[in-house]
Amino acid sequence: MQTFSDTLAQVFRAMMANKLRTFLTMFGIAWGVGSLLVLVGLGEGFRSGQHKNFASLGNGLVLMFNGTIPAVANQHTGMRPYQLTLRDEEAVRLLPEVRAVTAELSRSDLYEVSQWSTTSGHVSGSEPNCTVVRHIPMAQGRFLDDADLRENRRVAVLGQKTAQLLFPGHPLLAETITINGTAFTIIGQVEKIGRGNNTWDDEKIYVPITTMLELFPLKGDNLARDALVSLQYQPVTKGDSTAALAAVHRVIADRHGFDPALKDAFEDWDTIKEENMIGAIFDAMDVFLGGVGIVTLGLGAVGIINIMLVSVTERTREIGLLKALGATKRSILAQFFWEGLLLTGISGLIGIALSAVSMWLMQLVLTDKMPGWDPPRLVPWSAALALGSLVLSGVAAGLYPASKAAALDPIEALRRE
Repeated sequence: MQTFSDTLAQVFRAMMANKLRTFLTMFGIAWGVGSLLVLVGLGEGFRSGQHKNFASLGNGLVLMFNGTIPAVANQHTGMRPYQLTLRDEEAVRLLPEVRAVTAELSRSDLYEVSQWSTTSGHVSGSEPNCTVVRHIPMAQGRFLDDADLRENRRVAVLGQKTAQLLFPGHPLLAETITINGTAFTIIGQVEKIGRGNNTWDDEKIYVPITTMLELFPLKGDNLARDALVSLQYQPVTKGDSTAALAAVHRVIADRHGFDPALKDAFEDWDTIKEENMIGAIFDAMDVFLGGVGIVTLGLGAVGIINIMLVSVTERTREIGLLKALGATKRSILAQFFWEGLLLTGISGLIGIALSAVSMWLMQLVLTDKMPGWDPPRLVPWSAALALGSLVLSGVAAGLYPASKAAALDPIEALRRE
């Protein structure tokens, strides 16, 4: 009785008898599998990079900036500007559709001086809950608190890049810098937030917004004393900003005397909507690439079926001899079935391994080199899809030729040239 090891030995001898054909068949399958995994990995790299970019801003964030009110809807003539204020923030904070809101007053025309260096980072008047709405991880010290705002304290928290510029290799906590000649005490430093060349947040200097309004308010004619640069808020419903956006628009329009239906009057950056849109694009891309991969593997299976049928034809006399010597239909079926399955399985595993190695090398070389993009990584679902498709392809590629071989009459097979 033929054992499973005997069957595998016959399979490998048959494969080695036609090395070039076996190599080309396996190369085609491996290339298809590897291409599928790398393409899906690239798509997931873009998705991951964009997600990290949004996460560096905050979790589910909408930013509203100062806008201009058109005299007529959809017309950009006779625009009247308006400024967001602290009173607007108080009104937005009362909305049930909003989970949290914070205000920002920033300027980039101020000069900061330490005993070691000078820079002109972005000075941001902020509130203590800025760390709730925005992503601001602390490296050392503390962030601003309510007492800092209430007492208009002259304290500052430095971004990672500004800290390196003003205190190169020196401790900074409790040290003093001047901002346009006014002394501020350093109470903390933020961890690196930006990715690649995007260092805007790393160049910030956070001071209490009350101190900012007192010392460095916005410049311009007819500006309110509490004028801001932006309001930043999180909707109550995570992942959906529709209700919160409409509610905030109603409040701001009512306070500044215009119709909330004038969409051109609002300057918003809805990171939730943008991230959902990007996610939908990459979901569609994954479906497309997965479909292409399945079709490619299906074509590979058709190719293997064709090659296995050729193999059956070439080995007709061998099959007749085996059957004449007592080989059963089951053993002949098993031999050709396992040959087709092993061809697809081994080549598929080689493709998965090569794609994993190539993506690992790209991670070593390209990590944090391209803002908004992460190097490709092996996606488990795509590998599982490839393996499942290969199993089906292997069964299809081995079963039909195997049944043809097993059905051959030994006498007729021996008589064939």
